[in-house]
Amino acid sequence: MLSKALLRLGGGAARHPWRVIAAWLVAAALAVLAAVAFGGRTADSMTAPGLDSRRAAELIERAGTGQEGMTAHVVVTPLADGATFFDDDGARTALTRLRAEVGRLPHVLGTGDPAGALDAGGDTAVRGGLVSADGRIAVVRVQYPDQSRLSAEDLDALVDLGARLRAELPLRVEMGGNLFYAFSDPDGGVSELIGLLAAAAILFLAFGSLVAAALPIGMAVFGLTVGVATMTVLAGVTDVPAFAPVLGSMVGLGVGIDYALFVLARHREYLARGLDPREAAGRAVATAGRPVVFAGGTVVVSILGMAVADVPFMTVGGFAVSIVVLIMVLASVTLLPAFLGVAGPRLGRAGRIARALGAGRPGRSGRRRDTEPAAGWRRWIGHVSRHPVPYAVGAAALLLTATLPVLGLRVGLPDDGSLPPGRTERRAYDLVAEGFGPGTNGPLVIAADPTGDPGVLDRLAGAVAADPGIASVAPTHVDRATGIATLVVFPTTGPQDKATADTIDRLRTEVLPTAIGDGPARAHVGGAAASLSDVGRRTSGRLPVFVAAVLTMSFLLLMLVFRSVLVPLKAVLLNLLSIGAAYGVMVAVFQWGWGGALIGLEATVPIVSFIPMFLFAILFGLSMDYEVFILSRVREEYLRTGDNGTAIVEGVSRTARTITSAALIMVAVFLSFAVAEDPSAKMFGLGLATAILIDSTVVRMVLVPATMTLLGRTNWWLPKWLDRVLPGGPAGADGTGVRAVPAGRRVRPGTRPSSGGPSAR
Repeated sequence: MLSKALLRLGGGAARHPWRVIAAWLVAAALAVLAAVAFGGRTADSMTAPGLDSRRAAELIERAGTGQEGMTAHVVVTPLADGATFFDDDGARTALTRLRAEVGRLPHVLGTGDPAGALDAGGDTAVRGGLVSADGRIAVVRVQYPDQSRLSAEDLDALVDLGARLRAELPLRVEMGGNLFYAFSDPDGGVSELIGLLAAAAILFLAFGSLVAAALPIGMAVFGLTVGVATMTVLAGVTDVPAFAPVLGSMVGLGVGIDYALFVLARHREYLARGLDPREAAGRAVATAGRPVVFAGGTVVVSILGMAVADVPFMTVGGFAVSIVVLIMVLASVTLLPAFLGVAGPRLGRAGRIARALGAGRPGRSGRRRDTEPAAGWRRWIGHVSRHPVPYAVGAAALLLTATLPVLGLRVGLPDDGSLPPGRTERRAYDLVAEGFGPGTNGPLVIAADPTGDPGVLDRLAGAVAADPGIASVAPTHVDRATGIATLVVFPTTGPQDKATADTIDRLRTEVLPTAIGDGPARAHVGGAAASLSDVGRRTSGRLPVFVAAVLTMSFLLLMLVFRSVLVPLKAVLLNLLSIGAAYGVMVAVFQWGWGGALIGLEATVPIVSFIPMFLFAILFGLSMDYEVFILSRVREEYLRTGDNGTAIVEGVSRTARTITSAALIMVAVFLSFAVAEDPSAKMFGLGLATAILIDSTVVRMVLVPATMTLLGRTNWWLPKWLDRVLPGGPAGADGTGVRAVPAGRRVRPGTRPSSGGPSAR
């Protein structure tokens, strides 16, 4: 039985704390050493099998033109006022040197030659998209091989060269391209530190003790070290997307500190009841650790369920994040009780600040009673329970209103134009858009196999050039060996614009089929913009299946834990409301621009295509943390008293302070990532913070007591035939298999209570 196993595990860790702590130190050291010796750096690969853009890439790869590989571009403009590459020989000479040095970098297959094109004739350079029409901006396009043959060192070499040339040449030098997107390091370090500091402050206010505040932080840092190091080792074996370390740190810190807080709060209750610290630690792991294991398992299963999207980088990213969550669950039931065993009885004393906030109010005997719920929470829950209909209707209407913007959800990928102006990618993006038009930042590559129809290439080029969404078309390149042709086209709109996605769809459904006709030739639209559009469509199409699978799994898991049909059904519906409201807030902020300046958002952007699925998986699992934690306590009270109303008021009010503290910690951690430079990190941070805030306030403290009051004793209804089929529930009222200790009763260290609350069965 899980509760008994956790009781033994937690008690053993508390009785032999230094052995457990030493084992974790060794595990952390080995993980870090393995990361240094065998680890790799993150790399993004925004593609998936079966997509039209993937078929285009396969054709280009067969042709061996080099266009299937990674690209970068170096954008330059003369520093002298009014100078242009048409008339400034010094600037043109500097441009020639820059191109030569870029061409000598490792793995560079070739570079564009704007200076050579200018020597051949200014019109040639302008028509080839190498120099702007006014002669102020030139682009050196850099071709690399396939991503599998590259590493972050190639990006470092290009960036270092740019820094040196800025100091030596009379040119402004900026850089961008998908080489940066694939190998740039995430910017989560400062956010992690801010999140830790905010969590430490909230924990200190909640417990009024530096020791009590330090334990969850210490456990989370241990777990995060092992988890991120393991993720780094995984990156040495396969491509781990760049967002995985940021998301892993975000979720790992949030759930790690939350799980530790749940166990620590229960441990302090048992200390206040007079248990020996080691016995209290074991029972705390058995009671609070049980919902931690179930909630953590829900997070992991939900994240791994994203494999249904059939997008490899999402599957690998989800696997990497789930490793961090699993490590945090393991640390909560082993490392934390070891810390509790070392701390001893000191954790049972509330500090001055905590007492001021209502923790541990004195009982009749004058002794602190940490098990008593705060009077304010008791009054609030009682008030909601006496007026369940208006509160249930009002809260549900509020969340449904917040969900309405989801109807306008548009997926895509923010381009470099959404980055802060201090980033070289943003400055390069702006220069290219200024000199050549916004579509030049997101060219499309049409790959065609004209087998059996040699005239199809001219028809394709003419039809594509005539499309209103296309600004210009580069000359067709035909591989002599295979006959495969590639056609680079530049849309009139930017990569993240909806009009660009519409142009891609029109090319595939109307322009190309009309030009090809019924002949044997075939053509596909590729390029980074097309790949991102395709991935967004696939994830959006698979999202309903994924949501249905997660909801079904969560319903069955909660039914098993709480021996009820209506409680898990209600939990699933309420969680959907909070997640929908979080989606709505994201649409309002990122697509409509409401309050975007508060988090440093430079411009409105579409929602990153893979984020809705990731957010649903993570948020549904995290919301189950609070659901399981609250309902476990409500069920204990119901089993103890047999009265539904009393169980709701006592169960929710006894967990309210812990839930509030845990939610504040998660919100602080997630919001610290919402101010990161990367728009994807902003979306993850704001979406997670919003959902947790809504879930811990409107849902847990209003909708849960209101709906449970309305349902009455039917909350715990379970058909007898189903009760016989399901595995058994907890053996004791607190789920430990040991009878409960009445509040205020002192127990000699090392002994078990001989009387107490009724058992669960």
